[in-house]
Amino acid sequence: MHLHLFDKLVYSKRRQKLAAKVGKGIILLMGNEDSSMNYADNTYPFRQDSTFIYYAGIDIPGLAVVLDTESGEETLFGREAGIDDIIWTGALPSLQDLASAVNIAKTRPYAQLAEVLKNAQASGRRIHILPPYRPENKIRLSEWLQQPIGSLQQYASLDLIKAVISQREIKDEHEVAELEKAVSISADMHLAAIKYTRPGMMEYEIAAKVEEAALAGGGRLSYPTILTINGQILHNHFHGNRVAEGQMVLCDAGAENVMHYAGDLTRTFPVGKQFTARQREVYQVVLDSLDHAVSLLRPGIQYKEVHTQASIKLVEGLKTLGLMKGDPAEAVAAGAHTLFFQCGLGHMMGLDVHDMEDLGEQYVGYTDTLKKSTEFGWKSLRLGRELQPGFVLTVEPGVYVIPELIDRWVAEDKLSNFIDYKTVAAYRDFGGIRIEDNYLITADGSRKLGKDLPKTIAAIEALRQ
Repeated sequence: MHLHLFDKLVYSKRRQKLAAKVGKGIILLMGNEDSSMNYADNTYPFRQDSTFIYYAGIDIPGLAVVLDTESGEETLFGREAGIDDIIWTGALPSLQDLASAVNIAKTRPYAQLAEVLKNAQASGRRIHILPPYRPENKIRLSEWLQQPIGSLQQYASLDLIKAVISQREIKDEHEVAELEKAVSISADMHLAAIKYTRPGMMEYEIAAKVEEAALAGGGRLSYPTILTINGQILHNHFHGNRVAEGQMVLCDAGAENVMHYAGDLTRTFPVGKQFTARQREVYQVVLDSLDHAVSLLRPGIQYKEVHTQASIKLVEGLKTLGLMKGDPAEAVAAGAHTLFFQCGLGHMMGLDVHDMEDLGEQYVGYTDTLKKSTEFGWKSLRLGRELQPGFVLTVEPGVYVIPELIDRWVAEDKLSNFIDYKTVAAYRDFGGIRIEDNYLITADGSRKLGKDLPKTIAAIEALRQ
């Protein structure tokens, strides 16, 4: 068994910092279990909990860590492998070896965890847990803490949630190096798709090349691949269409590297050798919006403001095509851009592709003073708050022509002072375009992560020859 770990002191420093921030009580960090797919022994590919990876590093099912914030004691709970396990898995390290690898002194059998928690409750100590998302952990926590499954979200410790976010949101140099690797593998996945695609192929043939590149780079998918000629469907995981000349393929795909850091890139390219004139015009509008958004990235700016400015730039471009009219800033303030750009400009990225989304978007992407909007389009912006050095995020503007949405807006004559519905009708079957890259916020601006992945019209078409 190969453990892929940072230096053991990285983990102990993180845990000490966490215990100091939380201050009172005991912290329970649950690892994940194997999860059955269609019968007990046929499991989904194992994925360790990201917060557990951050503080304890060990990528094995059936573990938990308890941190005593007052005594400083750290304990790894787990099960020693028996001969029946070893027959199937090969030799496994002892629990003590695993603990030593991440600088934890004490180990105990997993079966004793219930008793530890019961004793803590009996002596009136606060037990800090994170909101569970896996059914196995929900069931266990419900039994241990005598809480109905439905109330575990409320039971979760806001102090612990905020402490974890405050650490995980700032990526150190070791993490940035891993993110670079993950984004570079992701770039190879897209290059494979762009170079391989030919008219007459099935989408799943191209998607297979994308996944092959992830595996060949020593990684796996960081989320299910979106690869489709129907780019207007935002999260389209269907791969059953045949691609034809004149269409575009939207590919949104990313790799998770061996240390479980994610990449998340999108490219849109023609099925044939070139974009059509109309595709070229809209593509350039999206690219200009991306470039403008990137030029604004720096510490101190609210990402909500970057989203706003990227949307204004998008409207300026759509005006030149006759799809929109009026003052671009006023159009965005009124929400007119959301006919074409229904989602957010980006999100945090790290050990999760939507980093720490399990801990609550309202805490990761927003603050106590900056609340998430409930308005259409704006409510899909996962990150709104002020940027800080060490944040890693995606920038992904798009134009999506959704016939059902157009019909609804036309019926309401919605915002027709900003939208030329006659021109829009001629674009009804256009589809969608998204372009996405990943950025690290630096002390004075930003830096794009990963190897170069072409995104200009000329560079994309050069790959299609």
